Formats: sequence, structure tokens, C-alpha cells
Amino acid sequence: MRAKFGMFVALIAAATLFLTGCGGAAGGSSSGKPFKVIAFTSGNQTPIGAWWVKAVTAKAKELGWNLTMIQGDFDFQKMNPAVESAIGQGADAILDGYTDIASIGSIVSAAKDAGIPIFAVDSSTSDTDGFAVNITTNQQQIADTTVGALDKSLGGLKGKNVMVIGHDPHPGIRMRASLAEKELKAAGANIAGGDIQKVKSPATGRTEALALVADYLSAHPNGLDAVWVGWDDAALGATKALSEARSSAKVTGVDATSEALAQIKSGGNFLATINQPWPSITDEVIKDVTAYQKDKTLPKERFKAVDAAIVDASNAASVTPSDKLG
Repeated sequence: MRAKFGMFVALIAAATLFLTGCGGAAGGSSSGKPFKVIAFTSGNQTPIGAWWVKAVTAKAKELGWNLTMIQGDFDFQKMNPAVESAIGQGADAILDGYTDIASIGSIVSAAKDAGIPIFAVDSSTSDTDGFAVNITTNQQQIADTTVGALDKSLGGLKGKNVMVIGHDPHPGIRMRASLAEKELKAAGANIAGGDIQKVKSPATGRTEALALVADYLSAHPNGLDAVWVGWDDAALGATKALSEARSSAKVTGVDATSEALAQIKSGGNFLATINQPWPSITDEVIKDVTAYQKDKTLPKERFKAVDAAIVDASNAASVTPSDKLG
């Protein structure tokens, strides 16, 4: 009997040692448990947002993280409580992709109360203590290069009629649209409609932009020289409206999607877009999380804005479309 009992104790000890070894692997936390990460995005219905969900999920599997991925579908009343509930169940770190900090105040408060840092991608256009880090793209550079492309194509902007289409709920689009409007005015352009035309939802951005341009041209035939748009999907709606009206006006976008690149290469209304380095930005943010996982080290800089690249007919063929990242 004693021999059997001794064998049983030995088996339990061996099993405990095995489990402890698994918990202490690269994916573990300092407590020996799997490193628990909550990731969320409100923009998963966009090509880049959908790519980010897949990229983070794959990286979490590779690193051995215990990942909870929450997709918001642009519905903050659904997403925010879901993230807060996950925070209440405990986590080591939080990843935020493409969600404006102004829309997630309750999440930020819950994370602070729980002592869990948030590592963000493109979720603010300035430094904020709500994030341990936020890395995004340089909105001033995006405005400069797209307005510059229009200026060159049109032989100057003075007296030209340019529509600006934005979307306020997205911090990057909101900022670059405002910067572009200021630059266009400073160059002497007339802002069609008198102000930034605002799309209500990214999910309907293409049809909304088409309607904005078509309605303006209906009231002002041949009244546009260019349309500056904050992202490609809406820019594609603008180009369709211009094409249907047989207008030669030029369009710029941001995102470098497949359709945008195809139109740029064809030499039509779509003049240029912006290729933003989301893979390298996401990799850098995940490196910050792994550094925190290792020894609780937080990034020295809470905000970084990295340069993006203009894409026109000269280099469109060499760019990987943002909706084909993986």
C-alpha cells in the first residue's frame, strides 16, 4: 500500500513540474501563468482593421499569449462593455487597434483602475496618458504630400475648386483633413461647399462620398478641379461620381488599397494615395508588449508618428495593397 502511495506522490510531483515548465515558457507572465492579453478594434470592418485582427491573433499564437480578441464593428455601445468585462476578468496587457481614444473613455478608466497598460496602434494623434504607447502615421506629412500632388498635377492651386472629404470619428482622418483644408486655403484654393464634407460612417463611405460629389456637380457642372479624400474607400466613391459626370478632376486618397492602386495605374481620376507602414508599426507595438511581459518595462516614448509614402503612377505597381497584407 505504501509503495502504491509513494508511486502516486511521485506521479503528482512529476505532473506539477511539467505544468510549471509550460507556464514558464516564452508566453508566460512573471507569475508562471500564460501572459493574458486583451486586444480590441472598432475598425475590423475595414481592410486594414481586418488585417490587424488576423496579424495580432497570429502573433499571439506564436508568442504563446492567452488572447481575447474583441471586434467592435464600429459599435462602441457593444464593444466598450465587452472590453470592460474582459478587463474585469483580469489581464496583463491590452492592445488597441485603430480606435480613437475619445470613444473609449470607459475602457481607459477601467484599464487604469486595474493597473493594465494599453498599447495602441493609430488610436490618437497626440501624446496621452491613456496609452503606454500609441504609434501612428505622420498626419502633417500625409497632408503635405497629397496636397502637393494636387498642386503639381493642377499646375498650382490658386483659384482651383477642391472638395475635402473627411470623417471626424477617426482621429487620423479628422486631423489630416483639417490640415489639408488649411493648406489648400493657404495656397489659394476654394473649398467646395465652404467646409470639409463629412462622411458619417466608414461602412458607407464610398456611397456617401459618391453622393457628395455627384450632388455638388449636379448643382455646379464642371465645378470641381480636385477632391481630397481622407481614405481610399471614400476616394473611390468620389472617382466614380467624377467618371460618371465625365469630369477630369483629380482625386487623392489614403490607404493604398487594391482598387485605388489599380485606378492610379490606369491614369484616370485617381491621382495618388498614401501607403502607411502598418505591419512595421504593429510589430513595434508588439515588441513593446513583449518587453513589458519580460520585466514590466514600459516604452520611453508614449507617442510616435512615423512617415508614410506617397503612391502615384510612378510607383503604384511596386506597392503591396493594404487589403492584401495577409
